Amino acid sequence: MSDVIQFKDVSFLFPDEEKMILKNLSFSVKSGEKVVITGPSGCGKTTLLYLCNRLYPENCDGILTGSLKLFDKESTSYAPGEVNHRIATVFQDPDAQFCMLTVEEELAFTLENLNIPREEMEGKIVAILELTGLTPFRNAIIQQLSGGEKQRIATACALLMEPEVLLLDEPIAHLDPYTAKKFISWLDELQQKRKLTIVAIEHRIDVWDGFFDREIILESSSSVRKIEKRTSSKQDVQSLLVQDIRNETYLKPTSFQLEKGEVAVLAGPNGSGKSTLLKALCQLIPAKGKVTPDRLGYVPQSPEFLFITKTVKDEIAFGGGREVDTLLERLYLKNVSGAHPFAVSHGQKRRVAIAAMLADGREIILMDEPTSGQDAASLKELHELIDERARHGTTFLIVTHDMEFAHAVADSVLLMNKGYLTGKFDADNVWGDDQLLVAHHLLQPKGWETREVSFA
Repeated sequence: MSDVIQFKDVSFLFPDEEKMILKNLSFSVKSGEKVVITGPSGCGKTTLLYLCNRLYPENCDGILTGSLKLFDKESTSYAPGEVNHRIATVFQDPDAQFCMLTVEEELAFTLENLNIPREEMEGKIVAILELTGLTPFRNAIIQQLSGGEKQRIATACALLMEPEVLLLDEPIAHLDPYTAKKFISWLDELQQKRKLTIVAIEHRIDVWDGFFDREIILESSSSVRKIEKRTSSKQDVQSLLVQDIRNETYLKPTSFQLEKGEVAVLAGPNGSGKSTLLKALCQLIPAKGKVTPDRLGYVPQSPEFLFITKTVKDEIAFGGGREVDTLLERLYLKNVSGAHPFAVSHGQKRRVAIAAMLADGREIILMDEPTSGQDAASLKELHELIDERARHGTTFLIVTHDMEFAHAVADSVLLMNKGYLTGKFDADNVWGDDQLLVAHHLLQPKGWETREVSFA
């Protein structure tokens, strides 16, 4: 098998940076291989992917040295866009690659860029929707869909190009556990049919259950962090009261309450209304009903929507924050404290937004997928920070598809399905209820019967 990607002593430096993000990197990927790229958050995994698809160095004015060959040809000899019909990419944040309003229009736009005759478009759109299980979403407005649904649409757009190489940046980060398993199985079947070469970035390799042929580690780090499951810090004092919160498009009347110091996880299938509920609670979308209190801290799924300053440290301190230097240290952001918050990795952006909200001192904090893009060390620190703040009275409502993290932090679990809140449950009762898990596309967290939890 021939090499489709070959790095030889490749180094890469971003403009205005003193330290290289990649240094003397050498590896190759053969046609038909399935390779996973791992390493700590911020070590350059996404940068590596962007070198493979030729987004870098031209689009960031970075400095590339060494030899990088794509299909036995130096990458720098390709004209802009020339290689992208052979190497397709699904980005970590799918919103970054959408241009059109509806799913059908986005697919048609992709085909137009490939110069596909109009009379052939209908057949190709129908085929790719069937292949990816997205036929019911053909006329859906993309920005009204869940993060997981957007991820599947972005994958469908990439596959329309019939690429030889598919680059995936944490493709299951926004998928519920059941859908993630189906996605991996579907991808495995597709790879065998089309002989695709797959290069993926992933923190949680165990979920892939032997899918990859081999692993490329960019930086060594402790691969497993064992922690104790936190004990409840609820204080039998009402903190958040939600009464019949709803909107006209999807969210059905929802009522629940959380106690002071309670850590609640909000879980359920992709598209069940979890992010919609958080936005409704924060009055970011039109909604009826009552929320007490009405000033809530919020960390969105796309954290860059919050950023308004020019450095990571300023962003965290913007609200007159406390313990800024401590949060920088504990959330592994000290080495990027002077960087622009838009210039750091996806995982670091998320930690910046989390740190800013923790520093702001809000009594109630809502987080949407805070574990996405985080390595084991970052997850361990986030777990400890949530535990410490909860013991001092902060209440958390956390949307996550990471069942190990949910098991580690949750006092209670709120479950949603098809726009309805189906119930609030004691966390330990959820993991042992097979029917409840299946109905909400969840899987039992590893080691749920013990007090010990591993972040791999």
